[in-house]
Amino acid sequence: MLYISNNIWVNIKDKQMIRIRYRKLVFLLPSKNCPSPVSLPPNRPRLCTTLLSPSSCHGFSKGSSHFKAFFSTGKIPASTSSLSIKEQIEAESRVEHVGLLNAVEDLYEGIVIEMKESVDSTEFIPSLRASIVKWRQQGKKGVWIKLPIGLVSLVEPLVQEGFRYHHAEPDYLMLVYWIPDTPDTLPENASHRVGVGAFVLNSNGEVLVVKENSGGFKGTGVWKLPTGVVNEGEDIPSASIREVKEETGIDTEFMEVLAFRQSHRSFFSKSDLFFICMLRPRSFDIQKQDLELEAAQWMPIEDYVNQPYNKEHQLFKYVAEICRTKAKMDYSGFSAMPVAPDSGKETYLYFNNRDFN
Repeated sequence: MLYISNNIWVNIKDKQMIRIRYRKLVFLLPSKNCPSPVSLPPNRPRLCTTLLSPSSCHGFSKGSSHFKAFFSTGKIPASTSSLSIKEQIEAESRVEHVGLLNAVEDLYEGIVIEMKESVDSTEFIPSLRASIVKWRQQGKKGVWIKLPIGLVSLVEPLVQEGFRYHHAEPDYLMLVYWIPDTPDTLPENASHRVGVGAFVLNSNGEVLVVKENSGGFKGTGVWKLPTGVVNEGEDIPSASIREVKEETGIDTEFMEVLAFRQSHRSFFSKSDLFFICMLRPRSFDIQKQDLELEAAQWMPIEDYVNQPYNKEHQLFKYVAEICRTKAKMDYSGFSAMPVAPDSGKETYLYFNNRDFN
């Protein structure tokens, strides 16, 4: 008779009993003629599978598919391996089926489990173990479990089973597990944050600039381009238009990407991509956002470029010079060309279309 909880017991014709733990395999041999119990630690605390043979540790058989599993890599002592397979396992009548988890396969031989309903860990973990045994036999690799915030009680049991954190969002935590005995090739969490800066030039040769009242520029007196972070699912052109509107009230039209910068360890050890975008103004009456800005104005581009801060900091100097060069129409950036990939979701390809025939 078989059941699974924190321990697994297999009763083989009342002649022996095997108790399988997660990190340790213990043989209990109640017969007075059998040797004392033997403890065999596995090579690693992971689930594993094998074909039935007299020298192997056997778990259970399910249906005509002969699904067999065990939780260790040790060998059964000679006194037990002498039993026939038929004696060791009474297939259909002696096995209580363990429910497997509902999951979907991804495109990379992985498994995705999206938890939605509340479940107790004493029920969930046995099903998870049995499922991983099956997935290992099928040659699956990574397991992704999306855990909503309401099921936070499952985090510790999952970590104890070998899962690790991958990433978190406001409403869920993603945990991952690598099944095979090969190097883990699951992709890491998003490595970059994406930001935009907006170069908005009017017909009078004036650039839209702001003074911030928070962050690193607070109290410096520096006039800078409106900047912000690209939201999830937001395109760079849309983000630059939105940021200008939020900070200054100016409506704009995206023209092109003038340049971009990559930096590292800038935000909780993440890398950063920052795109300088040129926008054409559609309105001119500034309505400053008081929460983030001390001031906003239209400034002659030469005054913007020649600020002491820009001259003293190389990155800002280059950005200012690019903007001034573009104002003279002597510079071509990257236009955004909408394309429809095979997925059907519209995306943008950025390139220099002035010299593209």
